[in-house]
Amino acid sequence: MPKTIAIVNQKGGVGKTTTVINLAAGLSLLGKKILILDLDPQGNSTSGFGIDKSLITKSIYNVLLNEIDLKESFKTIELKENKKITLSPSVGDLSGADIELSGIEDREWILKKAIIDNIDGYDFILIDCPPSLSLLTINAFTAADSLLIPVQCEFFAMEGLAQLNKTIELIINRLNPSLEIEGLLLTMYDTRNNICKTVASEVKEFFKDKVLKTLIPKNVKLAESPSFGKCIFDYDHSCLGATSYLELSKELISRNGGTFIEKIVR
Repeated sequence: MPKTIAIVNQKGGVGKTTTVINLAAGLSLLGKKILILDLDPQGNSTSGFGIDKSLITKSIYNVLLNEIDLKESFKTIELKENKKITLSPSVGDLSGADIELSGIEDREWILKKAIIDNIDGYDFILIDCPPSLSLLTINAFTAADSLLIPVQCEFFAMEGLAQLNKTIELIINRLNPSLEIEGLLLTMYDTRNNICKTVASEVKEFFKDKVLKTLIPKNVKLAESPSFGKCIFDYDHSCLGATSYLELSKELISRNGGTFIEKIVR
C-alpha cells in the first residue's frame, strides 16, 4: 500500500499547494510513483500543473459523491525527463461538498474507502487539503497515514499550529488512531529576516524532531512557476527553490525507510 500524506494547514498562504506540486515532482524525479488528490476547492494543485479546470468533467468531487470510482477521475501530468504524476483534479463544485456530504452515513470515511477500493501501484499519495478545518479536511485526515504541515516563518505561526494540533488530537481519538505527524516544513524562510529565525527556533523547540531538516526558502521562481502551469523543476531546475524541494523529497523518502537514486535535474 502507498504512504498517504495529507498536506495541511488551516491558514492560507503558507506554501501548502506549492509543496504538494513540487514535492510530488521531486519524488517522481527520484523514481517514485505519485498520486495527488486535490481536495482544495480552489483547485490550485490542478491549475498549478497547467490544467484548465473549466474543461474537467470528472473530478474528486464526483468521487466523493460516489458518482464515479477514483480511477475514473485520474489525469496524467507529464513532466520533463519522461516522468509522470497522476492527479485527481478539483473543480469549483467542491466548495459545496461539505453541505452535500453532511447527510451521508459514515461521511468522514468516504475518501478512505475510495482509496482502499481503487489504489495500487503508487509509492505516495499526496492530498492537498483545503485551508480550513472542514468535512473535506476531516476526510483527508481519516484517509491519511500522516500529516505534513507547512509552516510559514512569520509572527503568528505558532498560534495557528495550536488550533491545528487540537483538531489532530480529536481525529486521532475519534476517527484515525494511527494518524501521525510526518513533519513540519518551514517555508518562505529568509535568512535576512530576524523574525523568520525566531519563529523557526520556536517551532523547533516546541515540536523538536518533528520539524523537517529541509528549509524551503522565499524564492521568486517558486512564486512564478504556478502561473506558467509548471512545477519548479520544469520551470527553473537550477534555482534554490528546486534544490530545496529535491532535498525535501529525499528527506521524506529516507524518513520512510525508502531508497532513491541520486538525481541531477537538468
